[in-house]
Amino acid sequence: MTERRAVPRRTAVREAAACGVRGLLAVGALGALLAGCGIRATEVPTDFGPAPSRVLCSPVEPEVPTQAGRGLPVQVFLLCESSLVAVDRTVRVPDGAADARRALVAQGLLDVMSQEPSDAEREAGYTTRVPRGTKVSGPRPGDPEDTLRLSTEPGNLSSPGLAQVVCTFSDSSAADGDGSVILGGPDDSGPRRYKCTDEVRSRPGEEEPPSTEATGG
Repeated sequence: MTERRAVPRRTAVREAAACGVRGLLAVGALGALLAGCGIRATEVPTDFGPAPSRVLCSPVEPEVPTQAGRGLPVQVFLLCESSLVAVDRTVRVPDGAADARRALVAQGLLDVMSQEPSDAEREAGYTTRVPRGTKVSGPRPGDPEDTLRLSTEPGNLSSPGLAQVVCTFSDSSAADGDGSVILGGPDDSGPRRYKCTDEVRSRPGEEEPPSTEATGG
């Protein structure tokens, strides 16, 4: 009967350690091989979700009907990422007397501002807070001649909605050209002169357009 020679304990431990080192080297070589092939080894699957289809607040080309429509090219302010952003629009201004043209332009601006943004604009984050159906008329006796009276009291509009109206009007032919606009409401209260500032454009939800009493008839 052949006698089996016992392996010393220390030798067995060294052999086991050597096997472990060779195993680690093999794993490291496999990782290096995968990295060299452009494959990143990982044990946990990652899922970052679908890539965004449009950058937030990126410029959006007007839709074809708007491009083809005849009218006055204008810019209006919409809300995007809690700021005011100018977008291109076209408004139709009926023929009228020169003194009524300011109100006609303002009404056209209100109409396009209060419309829901296009699908592409909504996807890019654009919204509006101007109520649909808002009307505007010219001055009453005793008002400054460039007054615009809204069918809704300006103070009753939301802060973002009022900022949209003030900044859009003040940057158009509906205003006096000095970066401000005189607005009144449907009642007999005196109109006020509103200004569109950098703070209002950047934080319309927090900064209301500053205003002062408008005087002069």
